[in-house]
Parts: sequence; structure tokens; C-alpha cells
Amino acid sequence: MALIILRCLFLLCAGGASAIINASLPDGTASHVPWSVFVSVMGASILAIVGDIYAPRKKIDVISAVYFGLLVGVLLTYILSIAAAPLLERSVNAGAIILVTAVIACYVCISVLLQTKDDFRFLIPYVEFVRDAKGFKPLILDTSVIIDGRIEDLLATQVFDNQLVLPRFALAELQTIADSSDKLRRQRGRRGLDILNRLRADPKVDLQIFDRDLPEFAGHPVDMKLVLLAKHLEGKVVTGDFNLNQVAQIHNVPVINLNEISNALKPRLLPGEGFHTKIIKPGEGADQGVGYLDDGTMVVVEGARHQIGRELPVIVTSILQTNAGRMIFAKYEP
Repeated sequence: MALIILRCLFLLCAGGASAIINASLPDGTASHVPWSVFVSVMGASILAIVGDIYAPRKKIDVISAVYFGLLVGVLLTYILSIAAAPLLERSVNAGAIILVTAVIACYVCISVLLQTKDDFRFLIPYVEFVRDAKGFKPLILDTSVIIDGRIEDLLATQVFDNQLVLPRFALAELQTIADSSDKLRRQRGRRGLDILNRLRADPKVDLQIFDRDLPEFAGHPVDMKLVLLAKHLEGKVVTGDFNLNQVAQIHNVPVINLNEISNALKPRLLPGEGFHTKIIKPGEGADQGVGYLDDGTMVVVEGARHQIGRELPVIVTSILQTNAGRMIFAKYEP
């Protein structure tokens, strides 16, 4: 509603500006000129509103880079014009030289700030201070998390409000997997690309592609680049890869492991508790059968080797917890 009111006021102001321009026109001006001024001003205003509507997600870092780039460019032009005043006095085209210098200086300053916008928080400490106070640190995604797919379900719960960052090299790795000659890898890669496209289309998810190639990335594998990027952005690595988890912990980089989240949300079972499970296949032991809970937890049941295909009441005897998941040992007594 506030935007609608703002746009209506903007159009009213544009109409008032065109009236002021028409009032300043000299007497004897052709009758079509005031209408041309009105149509031109209102047309430019409507184009500005249409552009604003079709670009709803504006980035404060880009806007800040353009604003400060123009400011610094104009300031540099002013300083240079004062320094070169004796030379400009002798020149016939002093105004044109200053104008060209201003355009070049503004372009260079905006270009530099846009290319280093990820470090812009050092120029505006208050923005970084607010982010630290709220705890909204960026989450760096690796390829395995995108292919896994659970991150999409986790974000749908709105547990995380953090900005998601996918490095360009991780996206390139995902595209390589999607183009693989191996059918299974190709399916996994394409599934990951589909999930990524859904995340980018979701207005509730703030997903950014990190395009920069930092100097410290040179010569490092993908896992190490993710860790270095998390250090650079002061963020957290989101992964389901055990090896990447270990590497990040060695470098004191915070890690969110999807497997650990999944294990933490699984229902707790204690030795002596009973439940029902369907025996799917024989186990490694002579009298063991194997079943699974709804969340995928493996259940090894003693005395159930010959009960394959049946749903049995079993009693928990012990639970084995590992980084890879959880295993439940139970017994079946007819």
C-alpha cells in the first residue's frame, strides 16, 4: 500500500513539474509544445515506475556501490579540475574535458565498487554491526547439499532466515555432474539443478551466486575453496559431506551438517522399548533380520532372519550412534 501511495504521489509531482516547465515557456510558443512536455515528463515517470515494478528485489550493496561511486567520481573530478586549472585556462574545450573526466572517473569508481561489493561491509561498519547483532551470517552451500535435496525442505520450514551463498565454482561442479556420461551421476546433477532453480525462484529464499575468484583460491580443491570462502564472508558451511565437515572444523569454520540435523530430529528410542517394524532382508548375523524405520534408520533384529516380509513386534536392546547415522539393535521373541 505504501508503494502504491508513493507511486501516485510521484506521478502527481511529475505532473506538477511539467506544469512548472510549461509556465516558464516564453510567450508565443507553439500550442503543441506544452502537451509535448507533459507527455514526455509523464512518459518518463511511468517508465521509471514500470522499471521499479519489474525489479522488485533490489540489492542494497549494488545501490550503495553506484551511489558512492558517483560521489567519489564527482569529488575526484572536482579535485582534478582544481589541480589542472592553469592548464584548463589555456584550453578552448575546458568544459568538455571536465565532462569527459567526470564520466570516466564515475565509471571507474562504480566499476571498482561493484567488483568489490562483497567487501563493502568494511566501508559501512554499521551494516555489518547490525548483521552481527542479529546473527544473520551467510550460509555457504556445497554441491552435495544441493544434490541431496533436503536443504529445500529445511528452508521451507523457515528455520533459517540467513542469506544463502552458492559459489560459482560449486555451480560449475554441479553442471559438470549434470553433463556426466554416467547415467546415475547425470541424473543426480540434473536433480540438483532443478532444486537450485526452485530455490532461486522462491521469493522467501535469498540465494546469491558468488562470482568472484579470490586470490587465495588459487591451487586449492573445491572443499578448501568453500572453507576459505566461509572465512572470507564470515559465514557457515552447509554440507552433508563428512570430509568437508572435518576440513572446516580443522580451520575453525562453523559447519551446519544436514546429517547431524536429521539425526537430532529422529525420535528417541531407549533399550527396553517396543515397536513394530517390517523385516526387509536378512542380516549379516546367522539369525538376524534387517528392517527400517520411517526415517530410514536401520533396525537389526535378532531372531528374525526367517521372518522376511512380515511386520514384527520387537524390543530395543541397544542403539549405536555414528556420524553417518544411527543403528538400532532389537530382538524378536515369538
